[in-house]
Parts: sequence; structure tokens; C-alpha cells
Amino acid sequence: MTNRREERPSKVCASCGRRFEWRAKWERNWDEVRYCSDGCRRRGIRPADEQLTRSILELLADRAAGATICPSEAARAVGGEDDWRDLMEPARRAARRLVDAGEVEITQRGAVVDPSTAKGPIRIRRVR
Repeated sequence: MTNRREERPSKVCASCGRRFEWRAKWERNWDEVRYCSDGCRRRGIRPADEQLTRSILELLADRAAGATICPSEAARAVGGEDDWRDLMEPARRAARRLVDAGEVEITQRGAVVDPSTAKGPIRIRRVR
């Protein structure tokens, strides 16, 4: 492997949807590595994560082609009006996984952003 950051291979975490780079400790089993951290490996993908993924796709299917949704809409659809706040980060993770699958884009102020580095309010729309 090389020491130059831009030439290191990378993958997208199966749990959080963020991009992570090759590390020397993974040299022997890079092909089997699926998660970026121990926390993501423990969390995996839970039933609520799958519900949020379906909810995002259903909400977008009900909107016009270029329309966007907020992750909070999917969180409210799954968690209800009382428990949706705890589902905000899982909703953002679901959106990042959908970006990796090529089904949606994450935007900020109307521009597509890298889901691994986006901070602050985001919107989700179908791929154009």
C-alpha cells in the first residue's frame, strides 16, 4: 500500500454510510471489512434503520421529481410525534446508505454535498 492519502482505497461503511480509508491494521482482511468503527460494527443495521430507509423512499415517491424531504420527516413517520428526535441520526445514516446505493442525493442550500462530510441541515432528493 501507499502512504499517500489520495491513493488509498476506500469503502463506505455498511452502518453509517460514511466513506472510510484503508488502514494498515486491515491489510490482511481489507476485502472483509464492512464497518468504519467498532461502534458501527456493534450497531449494524437495525429494524428501525430499515424502516427509515423505506420511509425515505416512500416519502420521495409521493413528491414531485425534484422535490426534497428533511430527514426529520422520515423520523416522524417511523417514530411518531413523540419519539422522532431519537431517530434523527439514524435517518441521516439511512440517507447516506441510500446515497451509496445511488438512489438519492443529499443537498445543502440546493447543492449536492458529500454525505460523509456534510454537517448541519440537509435535504434528501431522488437522483436526477
